[in-house]
Amino acid sequence: MSTQTRTEHDAIGPYEVPADAYYGIDTKRAVDNFPVSGILMPLDFIRAHTIIKRSAALANKDLGLVSAERADAIVQAADEVLEGKFDDQFVVEVFQTGSGTSTNMNVNEVLANRANEIRGGGPRGHYDPVHPNDHVNRGQSSNDTIPTALHLSVIIAIEKNLLPVLDRFEATLRKKADEFDSVVKTGRTHLMDATPIRLGQEFLGYAGQIQRGRRRVASAADALREVALGGTAVGTGVNTHPEFAGRTLKYVSEYCGVEVRETENHYQAQSTIDAVVEASGDLKTLAVSLVKIANDIRLMGSGPRASLYELAIPALQPGSSIMPGKVNPVIPEAAVQAAAQVIGNDATVTAAGQWGFFELNTMLPVAGYNMLQSVEILANVSRLLDEKCVAGLEATGNGPRMVEQGLSIATPLANVIGYDKTAELANKAFVTGKSIREVAREETDLSEEDLDKALDARSMTGV
Repeated sequence: MSTQTRTEHDAIGPYEVPADAYYGIDTKRAVDNFPVSGILMPLDFIRAHTIIKRSAALANKDLGLVSAERADAIVQAADEVLEGKFDDQFVVEVFQTGSGTSTNMNVNEVLANRANEIRGGGPRGHYDPVHPNDHVNRGQSSNDTIPTALHLSVIIAIEKNLLPVLDRFEATLRKKADEFDSVVKTGRTHLMDATPIRLGQEFLGYAGQIQRGRRRVASAADALREVALGGTAVGTGVNTHPEFAGRTLKYVSEYCGVEVRETENHYQAQSTIDAVVEASGDLKTLAVSLVKIANDIRLMGSGPRASLYELAIPALQPGSSIMPGKVNPVIPEAAVQAAAQVIGNDATVTAAGQWGFFELNTMLPVAGYNMLQSVEILANVSRLLDEKCVAGLEATGNGPRMVEQGLSIATPLANVIGYDKTAELANKAFVTGKSIREVAREETDLSEEDLDKALDARSMTGV
């Protein structure tokens, strides 16, 4: 950005703005007021907000509230923003005014200045013929556009990025479930040996987790389709045409290919972010599912000599700077860390949801930032688990070899010789290091045929 400046004026007074900036005085004041973290509002949020502005210009044109010349220039400017031509002009931090007014004005000013260039107007900062408030923001308030952009950006991220990844991940897990269906291994409860299970059944469980997580996230996206646009300042719709919101959202839906609709109750839509809190909870649930899957894979792959080593995990990189030949489960570990971030993000969104005082929630920017980060993280790490870990997993012989040595394989004997006698056999097997089969031969009169039938590990796993 140029070191030269231009002087703009607002109700507070004059202020210097970089001469070549497409943003204006409101944005520059915000940049100077909020030097907190260097974390800018996500571009996905900016693009969703720009889609709303583009659609609003078309609606206002239809309603005769903004001239065709101005509206068309705003639409062209918005299209250029959506192409990424002005990404460096969106410079306001996440940690700003809680309504997101500074981000709303950042978008308004960039669109107005670029629209004026398109119309052959004056230099940047001279808002004629297109004004950021009178024309770009016509019929709107930060209080309804920012929550609408929050909902819209998250819906787009979920439907375009996350759900397709989860579909593919579930398919991979089901493929592995089929591949591993013949592998009988020791089941574990409380981390202790339990009755046998097929490795494929465990992976069928993981596929079921992802399937249900996908349904939850899709349902969360549905809940976000009801948006605040049309309520303006406090939900009453002051200074907006009664048809404005409906027309604007029709254009939004057509442009994005996702459905959004005006809420039937603007007062709840602007004073709360309940639907966002609900959606964040569903994202957190998916993150917890990924932890379960990643940790199980990590444990089953542990070893290879001194632990379970029931799974061979793809070797992607050396695991130690001091121990030659060591390979670590790097993708599952990355997944667990990513899930922890999403769980933390949910705590932030939950806290943000509590800040709906009277007619407005005032933690909208940070809620939007955390939601979009959670969706992005979950999409990326699910893809990694799928493509770089699960797809390349191989079953080793360790799981099946250990089944015969397991103590809980004695469980079916309880139906033949009773619980107490079976427990006695299991204890003796543990103390002596013998197998259940060996001890049962010594301590019971069961025939080999009886023992084969009772101790058939495959039959213990069901169909």
